[in-house]
Amino acid sequence: MVRPYLPLNALRAFEASARHLSFTRAAIELCVTQAAISHQVKALESRLNVVLFKRLPRGLMITAEGEALLPVLRDSFDRMADMLERFEGGHIRDVLMIGAVGTFAVGWLLPRLPDFQEKYPFIDLRLSTNNNRVDMAAEGLDFAIRFGNGAWHSTEAIRLFEAPLSVLCIPSIADQLREPADLMSQTLLRSYRRDEWINWFAEAGIAYPASLLKGVVFDSTLAMMEAALQGAGVALAPPMMFARLLSSGAVTQPFELSTSMGSYWLTRLKSATPTPAMLAFEDWILCQADPLKAAIA
Repeated sequence: MVRPYLPLNALRAFEASARHLSFTRAAIELCVTQAAISHQVKALESRLNVVLFKRLPRGLMITAEGEALLPVLRDSFDRMADMLERFEGGHIRDVLMIGAVGTFAVGWLLPRLPDFQEKYPFIDLRLSTNNNRVDMAAEGLDFAIRFGNGAWHSTEAIRLFEAPLSVLCIPSIADQLREPADLMSQTLLRSYRRDEWINWFAEAGIAYPASLLKGVVFDSTLAMMEAALQGAGVALAPPMMFARLLSSGAVTQPFELSTSMGSYWLTRLKSATPTPAMLAFEDWILCQADPLKAAIA
């Protein structure tokens, strides 16, 4: 079957006119005359046998038929522009969609991304953050970096490293803490995982009833640590993800004691076929996650 000729100029003229509701403004954007825009739109209307605009004394009013056509064109033009932007220096840039827990992204991944970009300049990495709840298929992600036990439905998971949780707080609060039991008089900032503090106290040999845990519950460790920085209480978080705050002295770790609640994992859908960009990122991040390999690389 022979496909009909696609009048791209006319479609572009219509899209710009619909955006501005003006042939004149569309003509300025597309660097042609107002008469050329009007002619192209009329030709498109004739071809489709519909009216796309009602011509008013001042401007245009889009019709129901025009409203139906407009979002399809916008999406198509955006997709074409996105694809054309991926060409650089005679190469096509592979797009890699990564979703990561915010704490991991800020505390570990971002400082290392320049190394990835230097090694793989033609991979266009796009990073989104989450609070460990993610729908890879719906969000179009190639990988999701999560915290937990590695068991997610229909997902293949590769363990990166463990991230034990320890007490972190500002120095003025740390000065009041001589032993773990002193925390019982402090405000304990909590994540949505209710057993974190219970497990930490158990490591310290203290039976701490869950009924005593009260106050704000955070869905993000980053938000919880911001509250800790403001002196709102004591956080339980992975020190390795907040090394900059610790080295600056903004927060301190009053006790070496820690508890392990899981690891960070590189995950992808089992149904997904790995692309060259995915394989490159997997090799790179596994190397970075292994201190011995990273030192050699």
